[in-house]
Amino acid sequence: MAKILTVLYPDPVDGYPPRYARTDIPVITGYPGGQTAPTPQGLDFTPGELVGSVSGELGLRPFLESRGHRLVVTSDKEAPDSVLDLELPDSDVVISQPFWPAYLTPERIERAPRLKLAITAGIGSDHVDLPSAIEHGITVAEITHSNSISVSEHAVMQILALVHNYLPAHEWVTTRRGWNVADSVSRHYDLEGMDVGVLGAGRIGLAVLRRLKPFDVTLHYCDVHRLPPDLEKELGLTWHPDARSLAAAVDVLSIHAPLHAKTVNLFDEELLGSMKRGSYIVNTARALIVDRDAVVRALESGRLAGYAGDVWYPEPPEEDHPWRTMPYEGMTPHVAGSTLSAQARYAAGVREILECWFDSRPIRQEYLIVEGGRLTGTGARSYTV
Repeated sequence: MAKILTVLYPDPVDGYPPRYARTDIPVITGYPGGQTAPTPQGLDFTPGELVGSVSGELGLRPFLESRGHRLVVTSDKEAPDSVLDLELPDSDVVISQPFWPAYLTPERIERAPRLKLAITAGIGSDHVDLPSAIEHGITVAEITHSNSISVSEHAVMQILALVHNYLPAHEWVTTRRGWNVADSVSRHYDLEGMDVGVLGAGRIGLAVLRRLKPFDVTLHYCDVHRLPPDLEKELGLTWHPDARSLAAAVDVLSIHAPLHAKTVNLFDEELLGSMKRGSYIVNTARALIVDRDAVVRALESGRLAGYAGDVWYPEPPEEDHPWRTMPYEGMTPHVAGSTLSAQARYAAGVREILECWFDSRPIRQEYLIVEGGRLTGTGARSYTV
């Protein structure tokens, strides 16, 4: 019998299950590039249901208990005596989401001698200390591509919301009960004609570029893996060899790079200061890629005209986190990749990985981050240790 410890975000404040707006969701069988959607042997939930919260349990309980395994589900993960810390020492598998990460630090991994598999229900495994996972022979896997399009749509939405001053205008007619057109349009622009760039042109960044092309903008990108020439020509892309070159060239910058040693605090005071005055940044990647306080100062000084993001550090952030109150922001909790559509895919992917694990079958290479004491699969392309 295995013990599976699953850390998920809390249920809706109005109770579980929620009242759904739709009765179904589109069926997605494959992704751009040819990868197929998850193909588990079975599902114990209806796609479109909220399975990412504690009561949803990723739809795993019937499957796991039918095989004699033990499932523990919690949202309590921060305090020293959290359920995560109390249950971790004898857990064989840990599952968590980027939106409510169970931070598997070196200290926690050291206290979990039975842990052999860490699954990210979604994309982004930087909440797992990968060098420690490698040292301790832990397999790390994530559901690659399951919510890439979800995040790309969210990023485009936030770009438009910032440039068009959507949130303050909405606030005038709702919270303030006014009709202040002049106030609403005083920071309201068209995206058309602007220079827009992405840092990181992987699955999500490339999807953002494709979705922005019809807006008649000039597109730029920076990635260590340069895109094929025919794709650059198709989208009209200008490649930049480093983040500094990209940042100085664009009006809008969308961040889609993974978090690793070379990207931590990349957007510091100096790099932000090199950007055009009145630039916008959207960050749906990881909060630590930017310097928290430098972003606040750049907004206050006018160097940045707006900052929107879906990622914070830590998650959840403290109540007095300055991004909650900084000017010209469009922050959301970490929800971009947890749409009900995406949940159906990443929950199915978790089920697929567990089926493979328990049946001693290989896990898809595109899901693997660490295996056999080294980076492998998607991990070898996306991470450094």
